[in-house]
Amino acid sequence: MPEQSNAIVLAHSGHPNRRASFPSAANSAMTHAMIRLPALPLTLTAAALAASMIASPLAAKDSLGVFDGWGAFHDASVPRCYAIAMARPSTLRRDYEPYASVGTWPKRQIRNQLHFRLSRQLSPTSSITLNVSGKRFKLTGGGGDAWAQDQRMDAAIVAAMRSAGSMTISARDTRGQVFSNTYGLTGVATAMDAATVGCAKLR
Repeated sequence: MPEQSNAIVLAHSGHPNRRASFPSAANSAMTHAMIRLPALPLTLTAAALAASMIASPLAAKDSLGVFDGWGAFHDASVPRCYAIAMARPSTLRRDYEPYASVGTWPKRQIRNQLHFRLSRQLSPTSSITLNVSGKRFKLTGGGGDAWAQDQRMDAAIVAAMRSAGSMTISARDTRGQVFSNTYGLTGVATAMDAATVGCAKLR
């Protein structure tokens, strides 16, 4: 499995209710608050990225499993559980190491919330499109991050991911260039289920 070496290297720093705390993305439609994710430089290898994130005080405490290109983690300090994966490798310019995550915060009654760290800084006027095996979603975001517009869209995207083979997020960067990040979805359903089960008793 070619993506296995990239799997699960991210000990996610968390993104509860993400829509309002990104300064570049704040607007009236963003009604929730979120912890800003770290910008991850491209120069980090997968192994170095894992080590740097695990060393963080916000890093995941427990692995719930590795499922092909996706992994599941539990962080009891928040508490939260999430599935996460890195984007497929690319030879094109990247400002950050891109990844996607689906998180659950049971005590905040937040479940299956999607977040993308993009590989480049977004143009302030850029649209953000997620294509999940032919199903297209218009996301929102700012800086180097993107997310669903609301909980209903989160649910629709997660449902589409379960039966899809891959997904691609595309946007325009601050130089006006279109870029995209692609994710394999083998193992994503199992990883999301593991994350849900991992936090099932914390309601």
